[in-house]
Amino acid sequence: MPRFYIETDLAVEATVALTETVFHHWVKVLRAQVGEKATLFNGQGGEYEVTLTDIAKKSAFVYVEAFNPDNRTPHFTTLLGQVMSKGDRMDYAIQKAVELGVSNIQLLTSERCEMRLKYDRDQKKLEHWQGIAIAACEQCGMNIVPQILAPLSLEKWLASELPITKLVLAPNKEQLDVLADVTTKIALLIGPEGGLSESEIQQANQVGFNNWCIGERVLRTETAPVVALSILNYKFP
Repeated sequence: MPRFYIETDLAVEATVALTETVFHHWVKVLRAQVGEKATLFNGQGGEYEVTLTDIAKKSAFVYVEAFNPDNRTPHFTTLLGQVMSKGDRMDYAIQKAVELGVSNIQLLTSERCEMRLKYDRDQKKLEHWQGIAIAACEQCGMNIVPQILAPLSLEKWLASELPITKLVLAPNKEQLDVLADVTTKIALLIGPEGGLSESEIQQANQVGFNNWCIGERVLRTETAPVVALSILNYKFP
């Protein structure tokens, strides 16, 4: 059964008009017919089973039949501080982090950051990345869509209020058992291609971040969140 994110209120036994985006994808692209079923979610929690009841040239309506409260979120929350990278590396990092249950993603800039968003294109890029998060939720079954938060400098983010457990991926550091006392509320910091500088890692350490070295190999910036979040999912099954 197809799944779609829809920006509208949903309630059981209600008739709802499809938004333009869902109408285009389900009716125009997938050529859905009256009587077909789908799952809709609006990011407010849970999902709804609906039946397509009416199709017009530019609109369609569904009847909401049932509600499922399961959000399929992990048993831990992770705020991912991800230094931005260029091209599809950032798209990949966001997509896979969402599939693995990240709670929110804070975009960051740092000394070696490859990307600096200009004001006139900030919103368009953020909308693109938020769209990737939505599509990942449609695919993986999560019903709460993580927010892609507008870029901050690493310095400002480190000075903000962060979750109890703070981990920074720091290759080539001493491998400590940082997960022994980890809580279910986690801030995870991942640097850019080329890594965080030594001074940036020290700044993170000064505000309570513990160095986390995952194995002997240096991971790419888009691979690091996949591996880290996979380990956390194993830690909190």
